[in-house]
Amino acid sequence: MSGTDTSTETQEVGTVDMKLEVVTLPVTDVDRAKSFYQSLGWRLDIDFAFSEDVRAVQFTPPRSACSIAFGKGLTTAEPGSAKRLELVVSDIEEAREDLVRRGVDVSDVFHRDGANFLPGPDPQRRSYLSHASFSDPDGNEWLLQEVTTRLPGREWDD
Repeated sequence: MSGTDTSTETQEVGTVDMKLEVVTLPVTDVDRAKSFYQSLGWRLDIDFAFSEDVRAVQFTPPRSACSIAFGKGLTTAEPGSAKRLELVVSDIEEAREDLVRRGVDVSDVFHRDGANFLPGPDPQRRSYLSHASFSDPDGNEWLLQEVTTRLPGREWDD
């Protein structure tokens, strides 16, 4: 067997709607995480304590179809182990400036040039190539990615 197992490839796209709606983040201090995500201007959806051992907090980034959840008793993952959580933005510089204004330590904008990362946005402002990054207080890592035009086949027909 080779390292390119294609057994999961299908000939047709599934027909049952399956929407990724919530990603659970591992955190050490629920209230500290709640304060951080509130500072980003994200919508607080819930803060429920189901028992002394289980609490769920959920936030949704502006106009996103997917939310994040964190809390107590939700996951056994190591706090800070979520990496490369991507936030798609239409203007990387505007998004970075907004986060900086909110007190978030955000990297400078950088872009991919082949296998290399170079400072600043992509000179031609091509979609998918310009980025900035930040982390939450536990070290869960977020990546902003500028997308203005999606590649063919990257949107669902309604």
